[in-house]
Amino acid sequence: MIHGIETRPFAPFEWLLAFRYLRARRKEGFISVIAGFSFIGIMLGVATLIIVLSVMNGFRSELFDKILGLNGHVVVHSMTGRFTDFDQVAERLRKVPGVKSVLPLIEGQALVSSNAAAQGALVRGLREADLMSLKAISDKIRHGSLKGFDENPAIAIGTRMANQHRIKLGDQISLMTPRGKQTPFGTTPGIKRYRVGAIFEMGMSEYDNSIIFMPLNEAQKYFNQRGRVSVLEVIIDNPDRVGELSPALLKAGGPTIYITDWRQRNASFFNALQVERNVMFLILTLIVLVAALNIVSGLIMLVKDKSADIAILRTMGATRGAVMRVFFITGASIGIVGTLAGFAIGMVVCLNIEAIRQFIARLTNTEIFSPELYYLSQLPAEVDSSEVITVVVMALTLSILATLYPSWRASRLDPVEALRYE
Repeated sequence: MIHGIETRPFAPFEWLLAFRYLRARRKEGFISVIAGFSFIGIMLGVATLIIVLSVMNGFRSELFDKILGLNGHVVVHSMTGRFTDFDQVAERLRKVPGVKSVLPLIEGQALVSSNAAAQGALVRGLREADLMSLKAISDKIRHGSLKGFDENPAIAIGTRMANQHRIKLGDQISLMTPRGKQTPFGTTPGIKRYRVGAIFEMGMSEYDNSIIFMPLNEAQKYFNQRGRVSVLEVIIDNPDRVGELSPALLKAGGPTIYITDWRQRNASFFNALQVERNVMFLILTLIVLVAALNIVSGLIMLVKDKSADIAILRTMGATRGAVMRVFFITGASIGIVGTLAGFAIGMVVCLNIEAIRQFIARLTNTEIFSPELYYLSQLPAEVDSSEVITVVVMALTLSILATLYPSWRASRLDPVEALRYE
């Protein structure tokens, strides 16, 4: 008992004392400043961690969708180099459970030239039905249409290529390839003009500027590949299951094929993203750790400043546990409130990140997120609930651990020694 107040764990008087120590007074102004910086540090650390991880998740997801939305999850090659039985092989592959579609295509390099510019491009020859099945393209047609794509020798180009060459729908553009006709004097370059029948915008600047889609039968003529294709691209229901489906695809395709999947073709790229993400997590965690250490230093100074109060409480009957809990509540409340505030700020920023980017860009009159550098036209953010929970739990744990030593020091204070010099 302390004047009739029960000293059960986390009794009201312990909370009263803890919050009273948090309030700034003239004598304890410096301690309150340290507590304020600790709060701000934890809040910013948690918010920054959530925002950065969400943006990096958004980057990975957007790039994953765009890269795999345009390219097959599995690419089937012919060992003979002359893929003439591609329709039969494609039909067998379509029967494998988990396969969504199989796209025969011809792929080749060409020089694109117009009155305004000249550049290299990747030409992909596809049938109309197969191109329509690629939602990353068919859903992003800005001008024109893909209807009648097989019948008309027209091509589909990206918006950035169209802008660079200053051409619009219906204009013609020249394509030149070294794989032309065979003559007694060797292979002559193939040059042909094509009408632009559709203009798409994937939102990934590299693709919008360098890829051309052409009808498959026209691509076979243009690249001198009549009756055959370069590869078969297989789209599966779940890209993460590509390893499980590979044996079945090899068996269905027959002994004349070999396959590569998206993990092999993009391994270095996605591994680099993962390493960068992990390093950023460790670096930004240091912000929370520094803020937690500020709680330690602030509480130690508070304990030293309140040594006489602690001694009086002890002589009035307060237990060591009660004293420890008072300072534990003082320090933990800084960490808990800072973590919750950081969580709220982080979520608000993530949910409005593109609007914030546009506002800052208009305010500073600068391009903060250049599509030419970052491949994407918008700043993506994808909140992963498990990662957010990990960040919040980590911050709470560090905050609580930071209060244990100063609280223990306060509970071990000897009342006689504390009052001797008062």
